[in-house]
Amino acid sequence: MKRCTWNDHQDWIFTRKDRFAALLVYVDDIILAGNSIKEIDHIKALLHNAFRIKNLGEVKYFLGFEVARSKKGIHLCQRKYVLDILEETRMLGSKPCTTPFLSDTSSLYKTENYFTNPNFYRRLIGKLLYLTNARPDLCSSVNLLSQFVHAPTDYHYRALQHMLRFIKSNPSQGLFFAADSHIQIKAFSDSDWATCPNTRRSTTGFCVFLGSSLVS
Repeated sequence: MKRCTWNDHQDWIFTRKDRFAALLVYVDDIILAGNSIKEIDHIKALLHNAFRIKNLGEVKYFLGFEVARSKKGIHLCQRKYVLDILEETRMLGSKPCTTPFLSDTSSLYKTENYFTNPNFYRRLIGKLLYLTNARPDLCSSVNLLSQFVHAPTDYHYRALQHMLRFIKSNPSQGLFFAADSHIQIKAFSDSDWATCPNTRRSTTGFCVFLGSSLVS
């Protein structure tokens, strides 16, 4: 097997004629996928002889991601991860909302009423950044709030709480890879042209589709 890139020790691929296998490695957790059961069993035997691995069968949970399979396709979400965040912030009983962000964005740039616990704000932003792996619909909002981790205000925390209420409306939302979708990557990008009120810099946005699924 060989690494996907020389500086990446997490992704490994194997190809032989019409056979393909891929390994995703994180510390001692491994996902093995491929188009040949015989080749997969062979790789598992090699790994077991070298490291004494434990075979857990088809992947159902990996690094906070829940995986569900059906004839229609594969669904990935981070439901438990979301519920843990809501519990940590004491927002399990909060009222859900239908939008990821507050309507007033001008107050984001006011330097007054600083939040009393900036480390807590930074930790939540880090958790939400990881959540965007399965929730690309949150990327724009999370990236905007992450610009203020150095000195968050009460309004920034209000916006973060609003986002958590939006997440609570559907904690099982995630990525769905349809079985009948063509595996083709498409990407689109656009820019808002100098709309930042502080720097007059532009913000570029992009979306990447794998088949019919938005992944980034």
